[in-house]
Amino acid sequence: MAYGDDAVTLSRDEIDALQVQALRETLERARRAPAYADRLSDISPNDIRGPEDVRRLPLTGKDDLRAGMPWGFLAAPRRDVVRMHYSSGTTGLATAVFHTRGDLERWAQCVARGMLAAGVTEDDVFQNMMGYGLFTGGLGFHYAGELIGCMTIPAGSGNTERQIHLMQGFGSSVLHIIPSYALRVLHVCEGEGIDPHADLSVRVIFVGGEPHSEQLRRRIEDGFGAKVYNCYGLSEMCGPGVAMECAQQHGLHVCEDHYLAEVLDPETLEPVPPGELGELVLTTLCREAMPLLRYRTRDIVHVIEGECPCGSRHARISRIEGRSDDMLVVRGVNVYPLQVERALLDFDEVGRNYVITLDRPADLDRMTVAVELAQAGFADEMRRLNALRERICRRLRSELDLGVEVELHEPGALPVSEGKAVRVIDRRNQET
Repeated sequence: MAYGDDAVTLSRDEIDALQVQALRETLERARRAPAYADRLSDISPNDIRGPEDVRRLPLTGKDDLRAGMPWGFLAAPRRDVVRMHYSSGTTGLATAVFHTRGDLERWAQCVARGMLAAGVTEDDVFQNMMGYGLFTGGLGFHYAGELIGCMTIPAGSGNTERQIHLMQGFGSSVLHIIPSYALRVLHVCEGEGIDPHADLSVRVIFVGGEPHSEQLRRRIEDGFGAKVYNCYGLSEMCGPGVAMECAQQHGLHVCEDHYLAEVLDPETLEPVPPGELGELVLTTLCREAMPLLRYRTRDIVHVIEGECPCGSRHARISRIEGRSDDMLVVRGVNVYPLQVERALLDFDEVGRNYVITLDRPADLDRMTVAVELAQAGFADEMRRLNALRERICRRLRSELDLGVEVELHEPGALPVSEGKAVRVIDRRNQET
């Protein structure tokens, strides 16, 4: 079908054969990009005999893309480029990514495949609550929703009251949203006396754009009374749709007819065994305008072994466990913000928002976690408040192997964002 359904039924041997042929073609296309021309002079497409031979190709990093701006990685004539997106730039300067008409069609097909696997149909009303414009999150899902035949509402991000009004007025049954913003929507619903279970029609929610824990997923599901599915993507690979969960909700299926995935030790850059954490490295297989070879995503995942009950033999990866470049080093201990979230959401008393602050009084790193409470007025009960603070401190110490200071705040006391949540404030290198 138009969405690539046939590819879902491929056997493992068929996927491997497809990847070998596509990788050879990608190598030929990549040679046309100035940034790759010299780096690929010593390898021939005939050297690619199996998917594992991707390791013969050079790695590509964010710094390479920045150095090649604007045209260094463009492998197609400029007249064939019909769209340009910018990466979000959350970890540094933004970089441009180019697309031909065929690139955009295949991108929509990847996302549509994932939406269909989660049970979306042409009868659904799809409210897309991701940003449009240079950010890829909105448009990838938008065209996929229309490809399936959904009535698609390009709501964009922000303006929470209007978002809720659209859900109520048009019976939105499918959402695409950043997970931290989903909690914000639930908070506003609560304040306005709206019961998402009774007053809204949402049954499927796709989340992406920021790492989040399983506990946070369950909170969103419980709040909306809907199933929440993880979607993974990044601008350099087109955007969302690189890997998506099926109805089983146990791992994200990589679109292996479009992307070749490796999981490497971020230090040694050697493959890690299935089940062990490593950095996800991706090679595009169908990209015309801007093929990328072994792109270091910096996202930490593990491969999930075994066949999925859904029947797809495309490899599955875990949800994002953190990033190799946003790891915090606090008094010699490696800490990922997602570890903090996992620990906090073990407590029913903890609300929807938290902020990690790092500073360095007296030349010693200090980590403070500010946490909102779930119930207003709870802070007045000092005995219970102090007991809760001690329990959270112990849980964080157990999770992080690090002593942490905890501050408890009333609901709504911490700053909120209608985009990606700002979870870490690092003041250690600021002048005093």
